[in-house]
Amino acid sequence: MNRIFYLLFLFFSFTAFSQDTISFYFETDKYELSATEKIRLREWIIKNRKSKILSIRGYTDEVGTNQYNDTLSQKRVKSIYRSIVGKIKIREDFKTISYGENFKQSEIKAENRRASIYYLKEEDLDKEQEVLGLPPVTIEKEEEIVEIPDDAPLHVKVAAAKVGDKIILKNINFYQNTFQTTQESQAALYDLLFVLQNNPNLTIQIQGHICCVDSDRRNLSLERAKQVRRFLMYKGIPMHRVSVTGYGVRYPIYPIPEDNEEQAAANRRVEIEILSK
Repeated sequence: MNRIFYLLFLFFSFTAFSQDTISFYFETDKYELSATEKIRLREWIIKNRKSKILSIRGYTDEVGTNQYNDTLSQKRVKSIYRSIVGKIKIREDFKTISYGENFKQSEIKAENRRASIYYLKEEDLDKEQEVLGLPPVTIEKEEEIVEIPDDAPLHVKVAAAKVGDKIILKNINFYQNTFQTTQESQAALYDLLFVLQNNPNLTIQIQGHICCVDSDRRNLSLERAKQVRRFLMYKGIPMHRVSVTGYGVRYPIYPIPEDNEEQAAANRRVEIEILSK
Protein backbone atom coordinates (compact mmCIF):
# COMPACT_ATOMS: atom_id res chain seq x y z
CA MET A 1 0.00 0.00 0.00
CA ASN A 2 1.31 3.42 -0.90
CA ARG A 3 2.28 5.46 2.14
CA ILE A 4 -0.16 8.16 3.06
CA PHE A 5 1.09 11.71 3.45
CA TYR A 6 -0.79 13.69 6.02
CA LEU A 7 -0.06 17.38 5.27
CA LEU A 8 -0.91 20.26 7.55
CA PHE A 9 0.76 22.89 5.41
CA LEU A 10 2.82 23.25 2.22
CA PHE A 11 4.98 20.26 1.30
CA PHE A 12 8.72 20.75 1.00
CA SER A 13 11.79 18.50 0.73
CA PHE A 14 14.46 18.18 3.39
CA THR A 15 18.18 17.64 3.09
CA ALA A 16 20.08 15.71 5.74
CA PHE A 17 22.50 18.54 6.54
CA SER A 18 22.28 20.11 10.01
CA GLN A 19 18.90 18.76 11.00
CA ASP A 20 18.50 17.30 14.47
CA THR A 21 16.03 14.52 15.26
CA ILE A 22 14.45 13.20 18.42
CA SER A 23 11.98 10.32 18.67
CA PHE A 24 9.29 9.57 21.24
CA TYR A 25 7.99 6.03 21.64
CA PHE A 26 4.50 4.61 22.10
CA GLU A 27 3.15 1.43 23.58
CA THR A 28 1.48 -1.11 21.30
CA ASP A 29 -1.69 0.23 19.65
CA LYS A 30 -1.43 3.55 21.56
CA TYR A 31 -1.22 7.10 20.27
CA GLU A 32 -0.83 8.86 23.62
CA LEU A 33 2.60 8.91 25.23
CA SER A 34 3.30 6.99 28.41
CA ALA A 35 4.07 8.99 31.56
CA THR A 36 7.79 8.41 31.05
CA GLU A 37 7.75 9.60 27.46
CA LYS A 38 5.65 12.65 28.40
CA ILE A 39 8.38 13.64 30.83
CA ARG A 40 11.00 13.21 28.09
CA LEU A 41 8.94 15.40 25.76
CA ARG A 42 8.47 18.14 28.39
CA GLU A 43 12.20 18.14 29.14
CA TRP A 44 13.00 18.40 25.43
CA ILE A 45 10.59 21.32 25.04
CA ILE A 46 12.20 23.18 27.94
CA LYS A 47 15.67 22.73 26.43
CA ASN A 48 14.56 23.72 22.91
CA ARG A 49 12.44 26.86 23.45
CA LYS A 50 14.47 28.68 20.78
CA SER A 51 14.72 25.83 18.28
CA LYS A 52 12.49 25.56 15.20
CA ILE A 53 10.52 22.47 14.22
CA LEU A 54 10.61 21.48 10.57
CA SER A 55 8.46 18.35 10.51
CA ILE A 56 6.98 15.50 12.55
CA ARG A 57 6.89 11.96 11.17
CA GLY A 58 4.85 9.08 12.54
CA TYR A 59 5.54 5.34 12.42
CA THR A 60 4.07 2.02 13.62
CA ASP A 61 5.14 -1.59 13.82
CA GLU A 62 3.74 -4.26 11.46
CA VAL A 63 0.94 -5.42 13.77
CA GLY A 64 -2.43 -4.64 12.16
CA THR A 65 -3.53 -3.74 8.63
CA ASN A 66 -1.82 -1.10 6.52
CA GLN A 67 -4.86 1.16 6.70
CA TYR A 68 -5.12 0.84 10.47
CA ASN A 69 -1.41 1.58 10.90
CA ASP A 70 -1.59 4.62 8.61
CA THR A 71 -4.35 6.03 10.81
CA LEU A 72 -2.51 5.15 14.02
CA SER A 73 0.68 6.87 12.87
CA GLN A 74 -1.35 9.99 12.00
CA LYS A 75 -2.79 10.01 15.51
CA ARG A 76 0.68 9.72 16.99
CA VAL A 77 1.84 12.71 14.99
CA LYS A 78 -1.20 14.74 16.06
CA SER A 79 -0.58 13.83 19.71
CA ILE A 80 2.98 15.18 19.55
CA TYR A 81 1.87 18.27 17.65
CA ARG A 82 -0.75 19.16 20.27
CA SER A 83 1.94 18.95 22.96
CA ILE A 84 4.37 21.33 21.25
CA VAL A 85 2.22 23.88 19.43
CA GLY A 86 2.61 27.32 20.97
CA LYS A 87 5.67 26.26 22.95
CA ILE A 88 8.33 26.02 20.24
CA LYS A 89 8.58 27.93 16.98
CA ILE A 90 7.30 25.92 14.00
CA ARG A 91 8.18 26.65 10.39
CA GLU A 92 5.25 28.22 8.51
CA ASP A 93 5.26 25.50 5.85
CA PHE A 94 5.68 22.84 8.50
CA LYS A 95 4.44 19.38 7.55
CA THR A 96 3.61 16.11 9.18
CA ILE A 97 4.12 12.76 7.49
CA SER A 98 2.58 9.47 8.51
CA TYR A 99 4.51 6.44 7.29
CA GLY A 100 2.47 3.79 9.09
CA GLU A 101 4.43 0.56 8.72
CA ASN A 102 5.86 1.47 5.30
CA PHE A 103 9.48 2.07 6.20
CA LYS A 104 12.53 -0.02 7.03
CA GLN A 105 11.46 -1.72 10.24
CA SER A 106 13.78 -2.32 13.16
CA GLU A 107 13.94 -5.87 14.49
CA ILE A 108 13.02 -4.35 17.86
CA LYS A 109 9.31 -3.62 17.49
CA ALA A 110 9.29 -0.99 20.25
CA GLU A 111 11.65 1.17 18.17
CA ASN A 112 9.14 1.23 15.30
CA ARG A 113 6.27 2.64 17.40
CA ARG A 114 7.39 6.24 17.40
CA ALA A 115 6.97 9.82 16.25
CA SER A 116 10.10 11.73 15.26
CA ILE A 117 10.59 15.49 15.40
CA TYR A 118 12.97 17.05 12.87
CA TYR A 119 14.19 20.44 14.02
CA LEU A 120 16.91 23.08 13.90
CA LYS A 121 18.73 24.17 17.02
CA GLU A 122 19.02 27.87 17.76
CA GLU A 123 22.63 27.99 16.58
CA ASP A 124 21.65 26.53 13.18
CA LEU A 125 18.69 28.82 12.42
CA ASP A 126 20.80 31.07 10.18
CA LYS A 127 21.37 28.02 7.93
CA GLU A 128 17.65 27.25 7.64
CA GLN A 129 17.29 27.96 3.90
CA GLU A 130 20.49 26.06 3.14
CA VAL A 131 19.37 23.08 5.23
CA LEU A 132 16.07 22.89 3.36
CA GLY A 133 17.70 23.31 -0.05
CA LEU A 134 15.91 26.61 -0.62
CA PRO A 135 17.32 29.86 -2.10
CA PRO A 136 18.50 32.47 0.42
CA VAL A 137 15.88 34.90 1.69
CA THR A 138 16.44 38.43 0.46
CA ILE A 139 15.89 40.89 3.28
CA GLU A 140 14.88 44.35 2.14
CA LYS A 141 16.50 47.26 3.88
CA GLU A 142 14.15 48.57 6.49
CA GLU A 143 13.40 52.19 7.16
CA GLU A 144 15.19 53.77 10.07
CA ILE A 145 13.31 53.03 13.26
CA VAL A 146 12.78 55.76 15.81
CA GLU A 147 13.12 54.25 19.27
CA ILE A 148 10.38 55.30 21.70
CA PRO A 149 10.98 54.51 25.39
CA ASP A 150 8.69 51.78 26.68
CA ASP A 151 7.51 54.05 29.49
CA ALA A 152 6.69 56.97 27.15
CA PRO A 153 3.12 58.37 27.44
CA LEU A 154 0.57 56.79 25.11
CA HIS A 155 0.07 60.00 23.09
CA VAL A 156 3.82 60.07 22.33
CA LYS A 157 3.77 56.45 21.15
CA VAL A 158 0.73 57.05 18.93
CA ALA A 159 2.27 60.21 17.45
CA ALA A 160 5.41 58.26 16.47
CA ALA A 161 3.53 55.18 15.22
CA LYS A 162 2.82 54.38 11.58
CA VAL A 163 -0.22 52.65 10.14
CA GLY A 164 0.09 48.96 11.00
CA ASP A 165 2.10 49.54 14.17
CA LYS A 166 0.93 47.93 17.40
CA ILE A 167 1.14 49.47 20.86
CA ILE A 168 0.64 47.60 24.13
CA LEU A 169 -1.75 49.43 26.46
CA LYS A 170 0.02 49.43 29.79
CA ASN A 171 -1.90 49.03 33.04
CA ILE A 172 -5.21 47.85 31.59
CA ASN A 173 -6.07 44.88 33.79
CA PHE A 174 -9.10 42.67 34.34
CA TYR A 175 -10.51 40.73 37.24
CA GLN A 176 -9.51 37.06 37.01
CA ASN A 177 -11.42 35.07 34.37
CA THR A 178 -13.70 38.04 33.54
CA PHE A 179 -13.78 40.93 31.08
CA GLN A 180 -14.44 43.48 33.82
CA THR A 181 -11.63 46.06 34.06
CA THR A 182 -10.14 46.76 37.46
CA GLN A 183 -10.42 50.16 39.13
CA GLU A 184 -6.69 50.67 38.61
CA SER A 185 -7.24 50.53 34.84
CA GLN A 186 -9.20 53.82 34.72
CA ALA A 187 -6.15 56.03 34.16
CA ALA A 188 -4.96 53.96 31.17
CA LEU A 189 -8.49 53.90 29.69
CA TYR A 190 -8.73 57.69 29.93
CA ASP A 191 -5.29 58.02 28.31
CA LEU A 192 -6.61 56.08 25.31
CA LEU A 193 -9.80 58.17 25.28
CA PHE A 194 -7.87 61.46 25.24
CA VAL A 195 -5.64 60.22 22.39
CA LEU A 196 -8.72 59.43 20.29
CA GLN A 197 -10.40 62.72 21.19
CA ASN A 198 -7.30 64.71 20.22
CA ASN A 199 -6.73 62.79 16.97
CA PRO A 200 -10.08 62.80 15.13
CA ASN A 201 -8.67 60.97 12.08
CA LEU A 202 -7.21 58.17 14.17
CA THR A 203 -8.85 54.73 13.84
CA ILE A 204 -7.64 51.71 15.77
CA GLN A 205 -8.24 48.04 16.34
CA ILE A 206 -8.23 46.85 19.94
CA GLN A 207 -6.67 43.39 20.22
CA GLY A 208 -7.10 41.13 23.24
CA HIS A 209 -4.65 38.42 24.33
CA ILE A 210 -4.81 35.98 27.24
CA CYS A 211 -2.28 33.72 28.93
CA CYS A 212 -1.75 30.42 30.63
CA VAL A 213 -4.21 28.15 28.76
CA ASP A 214 -4.16 26.03 25.60
CA SER A 215 -7.10 27.81 23.93
CA ASP A 216 -9.52 30.69 24.45
CA ARG A 217 -12.68 28.60 24.61
CA ARG A 218 -14.76 31.39 26.16
CA ASN A 219 -13.52 34.08 23.74
CA LEU A 220 -12.32 36.00 26.78
CA SER A 221 -9.71 37.90 24.78
CA LEU A 222 -12.40 39.24 22.43
CA GLU A 223 -14.74 40.14 25.30
CA ARG A 224 -11.96 42.10 26.99
CA ALA A 225 -11.29 44.04 23.80
CA LYS A 226 -15.02 44.76 23.53
CA GLN A 227 -15.07 46.00 27.12
CA VAL A 228 -12.41 48.59 26.33
CA ARG A 229 -14.43 49.68 23.28
CA ARG A 230 -17.60 49.98 25.42
CA PHE A 231 -15.81 52.47 27.65
CA LEU A 232 -14.71 54.54 24.64
CA MET A 233 -18.17 54.50 23.04
CA TYR A 234 -19.79 55.48 26.37
CA LYS A 235 -17.46 58.48 26.39
CA GLY A 236 -18.50 59.49 22.87
CA ILE A 237 -16.04 57.81 20.50
CA PRO A 238 -17.92 56.56 17.39
CA MET A 239 -17.95 52.81 16.92
CA HIS A 240 -16.57 53.03 13.37
CA ARG A 241 -13.27 54.35 14.75
CA VAL A 242 -12.68 51.35 17.00
CA SER A 243 -12.78 47.75 15.79
CA VAL A 244 -11.99 44.77 18.03
CA THR A 245 -10.58 41.28 17.79
CA GLY A 246 -9.47 38.57 20.20
CA TYR A 247 -6.35 36.54 19.49
CA GLY A 248 -6.61 34.23 22.49
CA VAL A 249 -3.20 32.58 22.92
CA ARG A 250 -2.19 32.63 19.25
CA TYR A 251 0.46 35.33 19.61
CA PRO A 252 2.13 34.99 23.01
CA ILE A 253 5.20 37.07 23.79
CA TYR A 254 6.51 34.12 25.81
CA PRO A 255 5.88 30.41 25.11
CA ILE A 256 2.90 28.85 26.90
CA PRO A 257 2.96 27.54 29.58
CA GLU A 258 4.83 30.53 30.94
CA ASP A 259 7.74 30.04 33.34
CA ASN A 260 6.60 32.68 35.84
CA GLU A 261 3.97 35.33 36.56
CA GLU A 262 6.00 38.04 34.83
CA GLN A 263 5.81 36.14 31.54
CA ALA A 264 2.11 35.39 32.10
CA ALA A 265 1.41 39.09 32.69
CA ALA A 266 3.24 40.00 29.48
CA ASN A 267 1.13 37.52 27.49
CA ARG A 268 -2.08 38.72 29.17
CA ARG A 269 -2.38 42.07 27.42
CA VAL A 270 -4.42 44.50 25.34
CA GLU A 271 -2.87 46.12 22.27
CA ILE A 272 -4.03 48.66 19.73
CA GLU A 273 -3.12 48.55 16.06
CA ILE A 274 -3.07 51.84 14.15
CA LEU A 275 -5.44 51.52 11.18
CA SER A 276 -5.38 55.12 9.98
CA LYS A 277 -4.17 58.51 11.21
